[in-house]
Amino acid sequence: MNIQDKVVYQIYPKSFYDTNGDGLGDLNGVTAKLDYLRELGVDFLWLTPFFVSPQKDNGYDVADYCAVDPRFGTMEDVDTLIRAAKARGIGLMFDMVFNHTSTEHEWFKRALTGDPDYMDYYIWKDGKEGQPPTNWASKFGGNAWEYVPALGKYYLHLFDVTQADLNWENPRVREELKNVVRFWKAKGVEGFRFDVVNLISKPAVFEDDHEGDGRRFYTDGRHVHDFLKELTRDTGIDTMITVGEMSSTTLENCIRYSNPSEKELSMVFNFHHLKIDYKDGAKWALQEPDIMALKNLFVVWQEGMAAGGGWNAVFWCNHDQPRVVSRLGDDGTYWRESAKMLGACIHFMRGTPYIYQGEELGMTNAQYTDIAQYRDVESLNYYRILLDEGKTKDEALHILSVRSRDNSRTPMQWSAEDNAGFTSDTPWLAPPANYDTINAAAERGEADSVFHFYQTLIRLRKEMPIIQKGDIFFLERANASIVAYERAHAGQKLRVYCNFRAADVPLMEDALEDLADAGWTKLLGNYDGLARDLRPYEVVVLERVRAGENACD
Repeated sequence: MNIQDKVVYQIYPKSFYDTNGDGLGDLNGVTAKLDYLRELGVDFLWLTPFFVSPQKDNGYDVADYCAVDPRFGTMEDVDTLIRAAKARGIGLMFDMVFNHTSTEHEWFKRALTGDPDYMDYYIWKDGKEGQPPTNWASKFGGNAWEYVPALGKYYLHLFDVTQADLNWENPRVREELKNVVRFWKAKGVEGFRFDVVNLISKPAVFEDDHEGDGRRFYTDGRHVHDFLKELTRDTGIDTMITVGEMSSTTLENCIRYSNPSEKELSMVFNFHHLKIDYKDGAKWALQEPDIMALKNLFVVWQEGMAAGGGWNAVFWCNHDQPRVVSRLGDDGTYWRESAKMLGACIHFMRGTPYIYQGEELGMTNAQYTDIAQYRDVESLNYYRILLDEGKTKDEALHILSVRSRDNSRTPMQWSAEDNAGFTSDTPWLAPPANYDTINAAAERGEADSVFHFYQTLIRLRKEMPIIQKGDIFFLERANASIVAYERAHAGQKLRVYCNFRAADVPLMEDALEDLADAGWTKLLGNYDGLARDLRPYEVVVLERVRAGENACD
C-alpha cells in the first residue's frame, strides 16, 4: 500500500457524535458523519477502542477484544460502519491495546483463581521483604505493582492498577492476540494502531531503577522487534496500514519499526516533540514551549528517519494530548492564524499526517475551573498528587487546564446548538464554552475557515508528489522563533516557513522579498500577500520549479 499520499483522521467515539441521546458518542454517530469526513478528504479513520471495557481508562482497559461495548452500539453497527465507510473510499483502522488488559478480562479473572496457565498470561512476581518486586513507577502515578493477597504475589501494571500487563514471552498470549487481529481483519478492517507497543517486551530480570522510573528496562525491549515481525507475518497485515505508538523511544528503533525491509509496521508515533513544554522533562511541571528544542527534534526525526528509510506518523494532537492551538499557538487573538500555521507545519513534512477530531476546526482546550468537571483517571490521580506535593487547589487546577487529557476528549463541536450539537442529553464531558463560534457548521460555510484550510492541505498532499516523496532539509536552524524546512523532488522545491510567535519575526537566512525575486512563488499561506518579515503565527509555503523540469514527474 502507498501510504505517502494518505491522511488519517482519529476519532474518539465517546466524544464524536451521539445518536441515541445518552450523552455518549457511539458507532452510529461515526456512520452519520461519514459524509463530513469524505468532504474533508481523509483516507482512513482510526477509532480508539470501543470494545467491552469497565472504562477506567476510557476504553484502553479492554475486557473483551472481540465484543462491542453496548454503550457504543452493536457488532451490527460495526459492520454497517465498515461498509458505509468503504463505499465512500474511507478505510477503518482499529486500536489494539496489546500491552495490557483490563483486570475484568476473562484471562485475568482466571489468573486470580490461581490457574497457572492464565497466571502465565500476565507478569507476576514475589515481593521483596514486604515491598513490591521493584520500585518502578506506574505511568498514572504510584508503584507499578499491585499485591494480590490470595495469591501472595504482585502483578505488573505500567498504567492503571486495573490494567494488568500481558506476558508476551508466553507464546499462547501472542497467539491469542494474533487471533484478535485476524478477527477484525476478516470483518473488513483495513488497518491497525497498536497502543504503547514498544513496551510489550519486558526484561529477563526485574530490578530496581535507581536512575529513573523503570522505563529504561522495558522500553524498546529485548524481543520487541521479533514480536512485531511475528505478529505482522502471522496475521498477514504486512500490506495494510499499521502504526505503532512508541513511548520514550529512540530514532534507531523507530527506523527498524517502520523500515519496509523489516516487515514490522508502516509507521510510528513518537512523542518527543510534545514534551518541549515539560519543565525538566516532567509532564505536570509547566514551562513555555521551547521552539528551538522543537525545531531540533524535527531535524533529528525528519532527516534521521529519511536517512534510515523509516516513516513517521506526523501529528500534534490525539486523545492523550492537549489541543495544540492552546498549547503551541494562540487560542485568543491569533486563534485562526495559529491553527492554520500549526496544520501546515506538519502536513508538508515527510510522513503520514494524522488529524485528531476537531483539530480541523481549531478546537481549543476546555479551560475547566473545577475538579468535578474532569473525568480522566490520570488527571484525577495527579490532582491528588499535586495537592500532596504542596500545590494549592488553584495551582493544581491550572496545571490540569494545560495538561489534562480531557482537553482533547471534550465533545466534537458540530454546531452552535446546545451541547455543541453533540448530543440531545447532558454530555459525559462538557464542551468548551467557545463552541458557539468554533464549530463545523460555521466553518464549512466560511471560505477562510480552518476547516477549508485543512481541506487544502489534504488536497495538496494527494496532488503533489514532492509532499509525498520529497527529501527534507531544515532551514533557519539558529532561529528560536521559526520552524522552516525545504522539500525537494524531481526538480521541484518547496519551502515552508512557520512563525511560532505572536509578533513579527524576520528570517535570518533569507528575506522573503529576496526569495520572491529568486523565482519562488507563494503556494499557500494564512495571510494575504508577502510581508518583509513573518507576521504573528504566519505560515508561508513557497514553491520553485527548475526550468525545463516537470514538477509532476
